[in-house]
Amino acid sequence: MKKMNWTLAGIIGLLGFAGCKKKESGEVYTVKGTVVDKADGKPIKGIRVGYSPEKQFSTLCGVGSTPYKPKSHVLTDTKGEFILADSFQDGEYQIINNKTTLPVFVEDIDGEENGWFQNEYLQVDISGGKTVSIRVELSEITDK
Repeated sequence: MKKMNWTLAGIIGLLGFAGCKKKESGEVYTVKGTVVDKADGKPIKGIRVGYSPEKQFSTLCGVGSTPYKPKSHVLTDTKGEFILADSFQDGEYQIINNKTTLPVFVEDIDGEENGWFQNEYLQVDISGGKTVSIRVELSEITDK
């Protein structure tokens, strides 16, 4: 009976942790993509795409919240494109549903210059490789 329990415990342990490959501390990951207007698919320039291991309270909870301080960020170009690359240390990424994810924030910081757009908080899956491509569709805010 003891032998059977040890065998089952070993099998369950292997099955439970087989998909949890830990990322190496200091590895460089790249998130690249395009930010577009959800309504018409046109690219949006001047949108900040940033990464921070800390949860962004200002865009998720509204006025009076803790300001967002990105570890690194870039702005979209005239084609709405961006390339965000950084090295990530232990604890700066998350494991969600057996997938390694990075918290990425997409924010309209240029005021009304290109219209007002809703900010987005994304969990970008980096399990498949060191470079990930995404398309972000932002909704325009019309009641400003």
